[in-house]
Amino acid sequence: MDERTPVLIGAGQFTYRGDPAVSPSPTTLLKIAAERAAADAGIGAQGLAAIDSLAVVGFTIDAPGSKRGMIPHATNPPATLSGLLGAAPRWSVYSEMGGNTPQYLINMLAERIARGETDLALTVGCEFLGSAMKRAGKGLSFDDWTAIEDETLGPAKRVGDPRAGSTAYEIRHGISRPINIYPLFENALRARDGRAIPDHQKRMGELFSAFSKVAVDNPDAWFPTRRSAEELVDVSEKNRMIGFPYPKLLNAIMEVDQSAGVLVASVKKARELGVPEDKWVYLHGCADASDLWYPLDRQDFHSSPAMRLTGQRAFEMAGVGLDDIDLIDLYSCFPVAVEVGAEELGLSLDDPRGLTVTGGLPYAGGPGNNYVMHSIAVMMDRLRARSGAYGLVTGNGWYLTKQSTGIYSTTAPDKPFEREDPAVLQRQIDALPHPEVIETPQGRGTVETYTVVHKREGPFLGIIVGRDENGRRFAANTPADPQTLASLEASEQIGRTGTVTQAGDLNIFTPD
Repeated sequence: MDERTPVLIGAGQFTYRGDPAVSPSPTTLLKIAAERAAADAGIGAQGLAAIDSLAVVGFTIDAPGSKRGMIPHATNPPATLSGLLGAAPRWSVYSEMGGNTPQYLINMLAERIARGETDLALTVGCEFLGSAMKRAGKGLSFDDWTAIEDETLGPAKRVGDPRAGSTAYEIRHGISRPINIYPLFENALRARDGRAIPDHQKRMGELFSAFSKVAVDNPDAWFPTRRSAEELVDVSEKNRMIGFPYPKLLNAIMEVDQSAGVLVASVKKARELGVPEDKWVYLHGCADASDLWYPLDRQDFHSSPAMRLTGQRAFEMAGVGLDDIDLIDLYSCFPVAVEVGAEELGLSLDDPRGLTVTGGLPYAGGPGNNYVMHSIAVMMDRLRARSGAYGLVTGNGWYLTKQSTGIYSTTAPDKPFEREDPAVLQRQIDALPHPEVIETPQGRGTVETYTVVHKREGPFLGIIVGRDENGRRFAANTPADPQTLASLEASEQIGRTGTVTQAGDLNIFTPD
């Protein structure tokens, strides 16, 4: 085997469930996961200090438009973590936003190793909003965090696409947050299939009930509680509607305290470090691509060419097919991400192999951009226990936008690692036809997809994506009166006609 072949040698996870007043700081969370990955590989603190490359997954609090506020965290997380580890990596990066990021970083690090640019790398991430929001809400001190988090360093080198996920036009109309946008995809998928709303709610409940069952057996899960299908979709005081058709229990939860990290090395370095070969997990296939970036530019709201093409490319690179896969973890921030991902990959929602190894983001935990690091860590453990098996991991960033795929096995590859330039797939996707977008539509229109956004007090915002009489796509809000908002949830709205006008810089769609 080529000594430059990349191999995953260690993984570590940590979930903090203690008193938020004494919770670990962000860099401490990173350090714990890194140390656990090193212990898993058997290389200890000395081996960890020898990393020559470090990639830290971006914190949610550093997303475009977010404010650092009163929550202290390092201005250069890789540099601060390196100091705590006693490491001096020659290549050190901090990622842009996106749930695909951990798989993207591992794909990138594997390529660097194969090219001889890296020998031993750590990629690690965390989320700390669980305790941070409690501290801030209760006025608790952050002095212990400030003592660790270096906020004086210059910014880190960034990797990934820095663009925000929505345009100003979309943001004005509420198409700007996952809890507002994924329901647009879900409703479009339901209407395409001609499924009645109650039947589709039942389908989502059954899908994610199976996910919650897996979370029960995951010691690192944030919500290790089995939920019935009915419990997940029935609206109640404890399961209020968030964005129709998703009650709270169908949403990923970012307010967690979780971290995970993975060590990647060349075969040569793994041998030098004395890592037992029964710990080795190989990345056999991988791919990265994005769908047309902004939601209004998509071909439709019920598919993902990037999911399909990254899956195809990863299988081609690995030299295996879907029937060869034994373990699967599909990105699961909301039901539609799983539904679309499964369809694009040729999977059934009731595939006997299961579609998650962790329990998914709503139940295992949704640590910002770092969930997939946890799914890879669990996948490594599962594959080590099933020598020769293959595992599929997918990651999804923004709004079914950025896709990264990985295929893993303990079986040694029979050819050198060669990652295809992501630009190859991207050119195919960018060339796909898509509707023209109009920002100030007038007159008659038809609903293409929609949602109703709720506060604790009830529904307050109707969001419409529509087509005008010339087939051009537009964004709009509906009148906010209770009768209109209630009607949007009472029956299928896709295909409903109405009139669109302007109120200031907003489009208002009034249904017939």
